[in-house]
Amino acid sequence: MSAPILSVKNLTKTYPNGVQALKDISFEVQQGEFLVVIGLSGSGKSTLLKCINRLLDPSSGQILFKSQKDKSLDIAKLEGADQIRNLRTKIGMIFQHFNLIPRHSVLSNVLMGRLSSTSTLKSILGIFSEKDRDEAMKYLKLVGISEKARIRADQLSGGQQQRVAIARALAQNPEVLLADEPVASLDPATCHVVMDYLKKVNQELGITVICNLHFLSLVRQYATRVIAMKDGRIVYEGLPSEIDEKWFEKIYGEGAKEVHVN
Repeated sequence: MSAPILSVKNLTKTYPNGVQALKDISFEVQQGEFLVVIGLSGSGKSTLLKCINRLLDPSSGQILFKSQKDKSLDIAKLEGADQIRNLRTKIGMIFQHFNLIPRHSVLSNVLMGRLSSTSTLKSILGIFSEKDRDEAMKYLKLVGISEKARIRADQLSGGQQQRVAIARALAQNPEVLLADEPVASLDPATCHVVMDYLKKVNQELGITVICNLHFLSLVRQYATRVIAMKDGRIVYEGLPSEIDEKWFEKIYGEGAKEVHVN
């Protein structure tokens, strides 16, 4: 087996108010995996992804990233805006609430993913190369929404906006895509559409995906491997098919009922 693309070692995150969101957790992610992280709200799932993308600074531990584009680095030790901005060209992220610019066009929102490779003046003026525009349209086509390129983002449905957010992240040409509760704001009928496109990104582009989810029915359909968190610690690591009723109760608590998304 090749070296993992990510190695998280003894990662801890303590907030200023004393809350310890991550407690000495360690795991590895292989190139090309679709890894899903599950657990109750407050278990540390979002904190974990935000530490990997350095939206939050870890308190201690290592996050070793074996980039194909550059030398390996410890994400936890990065300092300064330039280093962190460079990291985010390799590790993209999509969020529960899309984070689009509502009054901008769909195409303009996707082009925001190219800001790190565009000069400051050109980005302020909204001047992007023909190559950048072609790339943006390519990713909009990949997520099945290229016909909406010229309309405003706030005219789209929630599921369509999340697909734009995926295309924007892909415009960075990342090696890893983090998805923090990407379907939590969507109705059940739309969940599978968004998850299908994440699966397509993973399988057709070979991009490693790390995704936080609540619903085990989605986990079983899309994940190649699962990590379950509880109170800031990893309590399960393995195949989704091996999460039986006993494990479900250990992860979510005695008396918890599984909700299915059809």
